[in-house]
Amino acid sequence: MLTTPQQEVREQLAELVEIHGTKRDALMPIVQEIQHRNGYVSDLAMQEIADMMGVHPVEVYGVVSFYGFLDTEPKGKFVIRLCQTISCDMANKEAVARQLENDLGIEFGETTPDGYFTLEWASCIGMCDQGPAMLVNDRVYTKVAADQVADILAECRKTFGPSALRPEKE
Repeated sequence: MLTTPQQEVREQLAELVEIHGTKRDALMPIVQEIQHRNGYVSDLAMQEIADMMGVHPVEVYGVVSFYGFLDTEPKGKFVIRLCQTISCDMANKEAVARQLENDLGIEFGETTPDGYFTLEWASCIGMCDQGPAMLVNDRVYTKVAADQVADILAECRKTFGPSALRPEKE
């Protein structure tokens, strides 16, 4: 018997509530785990989290929409975040940004048609002394030069594979 999206979300949340509980301090770890498992936190997931935790759905949405690394829409399997601080600007971040856009055929804020890559800006990733800095999912790259972009993208396609970081749904 096939499970519906609502049943699937409820099963995930039941498991997470078992681990974290339903107190307010459990909201962030539950939301983060849903993001990790699914690549984003859907409207359905936010409603189910609110129901299970006994809070208003707006409170859950407020948390999800406030944090830059939580998403309410599906993203690519590889979310590439390039730091846009002044220190990365001074380290030639623009050349890296142009190379990413050229190699992927998309602009920042977009996802490739194959669903593999999303380009986003990050306000700061805490690597100001090693710019330009970039995150690919949870992996940090520092002192990135434009001529390294093709190798980083190839590494994503090869090393991580399509299901290593975000499992495919069956």
